Amino acid sequence: MAKQFDAFDDAHRDFIAEQPVFFVGTAAPDGRVNVSPKGMDSLRVLGPNRLIWLNVTGSGNETAGHLKALNRMTLMWCSFGTRPLILRAYGTARTVHPRDADFDALAAELPALPGTRQIFDMNVEMVQTSCGYAVPFMTHDKERPVLRQWAEGKGPEGLQTHWRDKNQTTIDGLPTGIVSDDG
Repeated sequence: MAKQFDAFDDAHRDFIAEQPVFFVGTAAPDGRVNVSPKGMDSLRVLGPNRLIWLNVTGSGNETAGHLKALNRMTLMWCSFGTRPLILRAYGTARTVHPRDADFDALAAELPALPGTRQIFDMNVEMVQTSCGYAVPFMTHDKERPVLRQWAEGKGPEGLQTHWRDKNQTTIDGLPTGIVSDDG
């Protein structure tokens, strides 16, 4: 049975730290719902009701566009190991860009990753655990180096060009705020 909590406790934090992947879900009032897997060492729980995660450059920028339209977010972790457990964090979030005054302070909490695009700062309103009995067993071999290598190969100017060309709107045409003049 699912259990709900007002905040993260130590067991939740430990579980989150053990997981090599998490999933983020967002939606604007209209259009498509986005669910995206995230990896790398890119997330920190900062307190009982707050977490941040570093978003690196990718093919789309749905989360940022959705948050501009409606700031709700759900994160989910599930164990693929021996302990069957799913943990979800529900709340609201904001996008923090490198041009924003508090970006450097938040970035200091996270590892420096090539292709850093934004930080999402989430206020967690509810934490829920559920059984995860149907989640399959899988092993984690290692992190994929492809995104890191791609971003390093692009360099800062190439990433800026990618943001302008590929990351300014969602697939439904919503502005993402990736460049200061896109809304």
